[in-house]
Amino acid sequence: MKSKKFISTAKDVINLEIKALQQLKKNINNSFNQAVLQISKCQSKVILCGVGKSGLIASKIAATLASVGTPSFNLSASEASHGDLGMISKKDILILISNSGETSELKNIIQFANRNKILLIGIVSKKNSILFKASDIKLLIPAVKEAGGIIPTASTTTQLALGDALAIAVMKNKKFGKIDFKKLHPAGSLGAQLKTVEDIMLTGNKIPFVKEDLNMKKALKILTKKNLGFLIVQNNKKQTKGIIVDGEIRRFSEKKENLFHKNVSQIMTKNPISIEKDSLAAKALSLMNEKKITSLCVHDKKNKYKTIGVVHIHTVLKSNTI
Repeated sequence: MKSKKFISTAKDVINLEIKALQQLKKNINNSFNQAVLQISKCQSKVILCGVGKSGLIASKIAATLASVGTPSFNLSASEASHGDLGMISKKDILILISNSGETSELKNIIQFANRNKILLIGIVSKKNSILFKASDIKLLIPAVKEAGGIIPTASTTTQLALGDALAIAVMKNKKFGKIDFKKLHPAGSLGAQLKTVEDIMLTGNKIPFVKEDLNMKKALKILTKKNLGFLIVQNNKKQTKGIIVDGEIRRFSEKKENLFHKNVSQIMTKNPISIEKDSLAAKALSLMNEKKITSLCVHDKKNKYKTIGVVHIHTVLKSNTI
């Protein structure tokens, strides 16, 4: 019987927080748009600060903003009055989070921001509070009933949800995409899944280039030296014209023709398949499987016919992108 009471309590808490989020949804207005636009064009840092549980929420929001391309950090409210106000510059944006808006530790920070004309965004539930009145952009969260009556629960849930909404809206407004995300998350499974072709391609002297008028006797020496199983054929303008893979060479030899008397252009497969350097490595693997090939030329957006790298299927499989 007791365990059933625990389940009931859990459901009550969750229902209370769902209700708080529904109220928050109704509160979203043009102030949210203003906040997103100001954060998006900030040329310096976004600094978040709160006290107690709100301080923990501030830390999480700062981490989320930073992870999607907006330099942010959490400022300790207690340390701010002992020198850490020096971390705030006039080009920064300050976001203060307080359910009541009257937290004493925030008053010095509010005064500092107003005195130095630092843009202040307040996340607060009371319109008659110091924080609400002092904020340049006012993000009003609903006054909600806390689970257990006294512990910050529903209020911090709304603060967190509003912070997530700000971060995602700013991310979309700044067109922060998968490639940008990968640059800030190089480690872990997400970083691996977001590896691009550029991350794993061979470049420079490692690319087995040959000229289209080269005879095959010399070309085979390059094929052996590079040890990749293929050659990329270029014309005099360094445009990619074709590809020769070792399988093609074997098939040609089976015809009992003298391979050494042929030029590269007579053996190559014209117009080899190429992939853009910013494509995901997983897409490269899918393309190779679809076309039943083991290698790809890589180009950038400027010139599809200029190969800047090559990718072999074994390299993709070893890169832990799948």
